[in-house]
Amino acid sequence: MTTQTLSLAPWLVATPLLGAALLLLVGRRSDRWGHWIGVLASTATFVIGLVILLAMLALPAEERTADHVVTTWLDAGGLSVDLGFRVDPLSMTFVMLVTFVGTLIHVYSVAYMSHDRDRRRFFAYLNLFVAAMLLLVLADNYLLLFVGWEGVGLASYLLIGFWDHRLPNAVAGKKAFLMNRVGDMGLIVAMMLMVATFGTLSFAGVHEAASGASQGTTTAIGLMLLLAACGKSAQLPLQAWLGDAMAGPTPVSALIHAATMVTAGVYLLVRSGPILEVAPDAQLVIAIVGTLTLLFGAIVGCAKDDIKKALAASTMSQIGYMMLAAGLGPVGYAFAIFHLVTHGFFKAGLFLGAGSVMHAMDDDVDMRRFGGLARLLPVTAITMGLGWLAILGVPPFSGFYSKDKIIETAFVGEGWQPWVFGFAALLGAGITAYYMSRLVFMTFAGRRRWSGESGGDLPERHPHESPALMTWPMIILAVGSVGLGFFLNAGDRLVHWLEPVTGHTEGSGHHEPVLAVPVIMTLTLVLVVVGAALAFWQYATRPVSTEPPAAPALVRAARVDLHQDDVNETFVMLPGQYLTRSMVFADRTAVDAGWLGLAGGIGRLGTWLRGMQSGYARQYAAITLGGLGVIVLVVWLVSGTAS
Repeated sequence: MTTQTLSLAPWLVATPLLGAALLLLVGRRSDRWGHWIGVLASTATFVIGLVILLAMLALPAEERTADHVVTTWLDAGGLSVDLGFRVDPLSMTFVMLVTFVGTLIHVYSVAYMSHDRDRRRFFAYLNLFVAAMLLLVLADNYLLLFVGWEGVGLASYLLIGFWDHRLPNAVAGKKAFLMNRVGDMGLIVAMMLMVATFGTLSFAGVHEAASGASQGTTTAIGLMLLLAACGKSAQLPLQAWLGDAMAGPTPVSALIHAATMVTAGVYLLVRSGPILEVAPDAQLVIAIVGTLTLLFGAIVGCAKDDIKKALAASTMSQIGYMMLAAGLGPVGYAFAIFHLVTHGFFKAGLFLGAGSVMHAMDDDVDMRRFGGLARLLPVTAITMGLGWLAILGVPPFSGFYSKDKIIETAFVGEGWQPWVFGFAALLGAGITAYYMSRLVFMTFAGRRRWSGESGGDLPERHPHESPALMTWPMIILAVGSVGLGFFLNAGDRLVHWLEPVTGHTEGSGHHEPVLAVPVIMTLTLVLVVVGAALAFWQYATRPVSTEPPAAPALVRAARVDLHQDDVNETFVMLPGQYLTRSMVFADRTAVDAGWLGLAGGIGRLGTWLRGMQSGYARQYAAITLGGLGVIVLVVWLVSGTAS
């Protein structure tokens, strides 16, 4: 790659960052046109990324990794950290996903936020979000990655709580911010261990030295990286913020779930593959966390009536698949990224489709108040339908190629692991088919539950299709939902593209699954068909109540996210409150009491000494003679002792 092309890498971060700064500094004078500055900045970033990508494609695979150092950022003692960017197949995959999908979301937002008086500020935050995510994936060391990591957290806080005049929205933004700070401590501790063990934070230095470190150290680093990933990617036990994050405008949800925030944890683990490969215990924990989360999110998604929260639970589950793949080692890294890319397209399309439905239904999000919208919102129905087929993994849609690869890889291994991970992944596919079909049928099929004339329970509404600025991004994303998986899978195109980062794994005998691939594919499709058919029977052929009916205990628990907030309150918040109250009590009764007692004693001594200042000469003479007597006595005693 030429130096001139490589020098464009900093502009991938600088362009959207300048867009955000311009929109924030110009202020309300740009309210009428400022949103187009945001769109232009995102589009220009995509063009820069495309130029770099084309230059990389012209090179042999072994020459597709290059570091561009701008300057030395930190030089403290034996630690030196550069302000540098790593351009390689992994970072460029994320660059193209973030900028392409992000630009479509920017365009969609022009119409979606057209009536919001703070639209300019919204686009500034979108640009900031894109810039932070690009810094995260382009950094050539963990410390600079951490800056992007925190920038993503800040941008998500600003956007989730964008309508902060509503208390629940402000609380949701704060909740996401605080839970992510817990995960961030994992990355901080991991960096501390890297500095103490390897003396460097650069990817090249840490990854090269990882094989020589003790397994205990690499396991500790791997577990801390997992903690960080759990915060950003909403994995157990730091998943509770994701559903509440739907309080932000719908384009924010699309950007968080498809191209930025929740994908950051997967990127961190795949980028840190050389560390995880010498920490098998940490890898196993990653796979377990991913497996539990994919089932957790799927179960929660089955009971949600809020269309955006159902999609949020879906994201949690799909990211769980990616985490499972990342925990399976080098054989799973490429498939984790494969599913991340295809998921970015169909999940962005589904969220934008949900926004289009809300646009037609006066911002209502309750699917029980929808129904029969397919004829009135044909573009929205078709594009969401294609995304639905993609996430179900129906051939030949994108999810079939990417998610099935993860399911097949989950059956690879020895002992109990392939059976547990494999069948859990299969079960997740069946549940996914049910709750996503439930979402589609409740929204677009069945009786019109929003129409008074049709016997509905709500006042008459007049749903209508969204404007072109909203529908065209949805159409483009739907095209990706249909064909992107086939394109990336043909000839293992994406797997070979990522090999300079993830390594070459083809042809290893121990990578054969314990079940034949045709058997796994058949079981997957059968479960998908069963899940979709059950949802069709329940929500397309039968009446749907506008109020949640009585349900078994598991369904009631799923409606409140399996009591995740109650668990956090019981085991984290309340003990934390008791701890802080105890510390305050100890501070007041011991520390403060001690210092106040000392101060009081000095005050009483001063009061006594002040009483000696009476103004009587006889008293002063007596004190002087007494002091002189004491001095004479001391001198006499000292001289007597010396002799």
